[in-house]
Amino acid sequence: VLICPTTILASQHFQTFKKRLEDLPIKVELLSRLQTQREQKKIIENAKEGKTDVLIGTHRVLSDDIEFKNLGMLVIDDEQKFGVRQKEKLKKIRASLDVLSLSATPIPRTLYLAMSSLKNISLIQTPPARRLPVKTFVRQWSKEIIKQAVKQEINRKGQVYYLHNRVATIETAQKLLKSLLPKASLGVIHGRMEERKLVKIMEDFQNKKIDVLIATTIIEN
Repeated sequence: VLICPTTILASQHFQTFKKRLEDLPIKVELLSRLQTQREQKKIIENAKEGKTDVLIGTHRVLSDDIEFKNLGMLVIDDEQKFGVRQKEKLKKIRASLDVLSLSATPIPRTLYLAMSSLKNISLIQTPPARRLPVKTFVRQWSKEIIKQAVKQEINRKGQVYYLHNRVATIETAQKLLKSLLPKASLGVIHGRMEERKLVKIMEDFQNKKIDVLIATTIIEN
């Protein structure tokens, strides 16, 4: 089981797992609020009967109606984002399981357990291949600079996050970018958006159907 704090993250992991394991006889399934009740029921049955090899999901996976035939490993992504109630549930599951917790910003308790040798810790300190250092430029706001920067990124077949942290005026930002970059494909996401639509836009962005994603700080997720 791989458990994540948000439906977006669960969906992204699901796509990655499917792609990497497509040539292997491994059944990967996704369980979150995005599925219909009927789909959820089928996935839960498969987990109970051992027909699912890898189950990826949100804290929906911790619900009382979920049982596993022979659960061998639990992977927790972004452990620090789970609440106390979920952590208590995870504790009960952990007693008889191998658990791998992943975190970019470990909570103090996790760090303490690691430094006390109560928990094994492994640090990934090697950046991914071809990863370049981040360059930050602070400039006075200018339509011309925005246009240049975004065009340069699109011309090298890259993509852009345009951060606009106000839901009320995010459409104004979209209109501005549309006028500056008429040929670019734009997408908009924010926290008040319907979840299915949000996940669909993030999938389109992942699949490079969108050049510029105008977003609030929801992109942290």
